[in-house]
Amino acid sequence: MNAYAPILGLIAIAAVFAIGSIVFSSVAGPKRFNRVRLDSYECGIEPTPQPVGGGRFPVKYYLTAMTFIIFDIEIIFLYPWAVRFDHLGVWGFFTMLTFIFLITVPFVYEWRRGGLDWD
Repeated sequence: MNAYAPILGLIAIAAVFAIGSIVFSSVAGPKRFNRVRLDSYECGIEPTPQPVGGGRFPVKYYLTAMTFIIFDIEIIFLYPWAVRFDHLGVWGFFTMLTFIFLITVPFVYEWRRGGLDWD
């Protein structure tokens, strides 16, 4: 149990800080709200009217975001593998080769479908 004491202490400190920040901001924060303060701020110009239904974003935004996340996950897994490459042996090499293949197939599919072309 002594090995987990620093981790539990850090979790307790983080919880106290988070709860304390919320309580302190509600106690010390201003209580006067008006229409101008609740309105959205757009660099000093008048806010643009919102379309009915909230508007629609093209799907390409989401595809780009998901592609970015996939590459981040790939880097997160590739870095430790590269650091411990000499200790993993042949099994580690083929496991990572399979992982890279499974990441590359959807990327090529999205590329061939034109998901990365901005019109």
